[in-house]
Amino acid sequence: MLYKIVNDFPHEILEAQEAPFISLYQPTHRHRPENKQDLIRFKNLIQNIENSLKQKYPKKEIKSIMEPFYALAEDRIFWNHTYDGLAILSAEGECIIYNLQRPVKELTVVADSFHIKPLIRIFQSADRYHVLGLNRNEFTLYEGNRYGFEEVVLDPDIPRTAKEVLGDDYTESYVTTGTYGGTGSGIFHGHGSRREEINKDIEKFFRYVDRFILENYSKPTGLPLMLVALPEYHSLFKNISHNPYLMEEGIKTAHNAFTIDELKENVWEEIEPIYLEKTRRLVDRYEAARAKFLGSDDLAQVVRAALENNIRTVMIESDKIVPGKIDTSTGELIRGDLDDPEFDDVLDDLAEIVFRNRGEVVVLPKERMPSNTGVAAIFRY
Repeated sequence: MLYKIVNDFPHEILEAQEAPFISLYQPTHRHRPENKQDLIRFKNLIQNIENSLKQKYPKKEIKSIMEPFYALAEDRIFWNHTYDGLAILSAEGECIIYNLQRPVKELTVVADSFHIKPLIRIFQSADRYHVLGLNRNEFTLYEGNRYGFEEVVLDPDIPRTAKEVLGDDYTESYVTTGTYGGTGSGIFHGHGSRREEINKDIEKFFRYVDRFILENYSKPTGLPLMLVALPEYHSLFKNISHNPYLMEEGIKTAHNAFTIDELKENVWEEIEPIYLEKTRRLVDRYEAARAKFLGSDDLAQVVRAALENNIRTVMIESDKIVPGKIDTSTGELIRGDLDDPEFDDVLDDLAEIVFRNRGEVVVLPKERMPSNTGVAAIFRY
């Protein structure tokens, strides 16, 4: 296969050393008739990439470099199953594709490094979250941000239901129940030992879910976890949970009472104020650091600090592009044309440098930025 679809970021392709580095971004559509134009637009973007390559590379080499893009243009199955946006990174014979759940601005860049600012914005943790839909019979995990929301597809071998988890210890329910808000959300009115066994089963199942989510998702990502369940399941799960990422806020309705779009909207209503508060605190930190000469919005100064590994956090304006390149030996900013393979977006190169040095990169819309230069950095020292 000349290309592969991936979901992880950062990806190992970012470690590639040899130019050219090709980055392609394109808005796409999920349904007909809108998605009929997507392939036509993609072929036009391919032409843009070829025109950039012709400025520096021989025809025979260009054909080899572009092979994954030609193959993708012929992949009808792929073009019938796109989401809202597309991102492609290609270098050193490897080509990866992100099928995105949010639109991106149309852009092609052929340069000495990848253009990854749009991907940083999509995958950054500032507004990402997990949602746990839970009832007594099963659980479903979702991941989202302000732009997209989808179910996390678990390995088929992972138990998702109480019956799978408890096996022979599972107690079948034959008591009378009243159901509110969807399958598996019964409130028990039975009596005696069977009801007690069922309640014990629910607790065991919830403990399994708590451990599984904590170890496999919350700890590795550090993302907040919102619970969507009936009120009585909220109280039980929160009592037994050891997950420090479990949010106090939650939605006290059965998750399967919503369509996925309704669930996304309801969750974001709860998450958005938290996201905005995080952004406000970050801007306050920047202003405090700047007052102590430990922060700056001067692009040249921030670039020099990045090359000295002196940036703790940098905020970058999402849609601003500064054509040029950074001379990593001198720290000089060299202005240029984005169509020239020698040049990229300086803000994107800055983000990549900070990213590689384990600094924090936060991509914000223009209205959330504390400066009008496209950059605002907090220094380490």
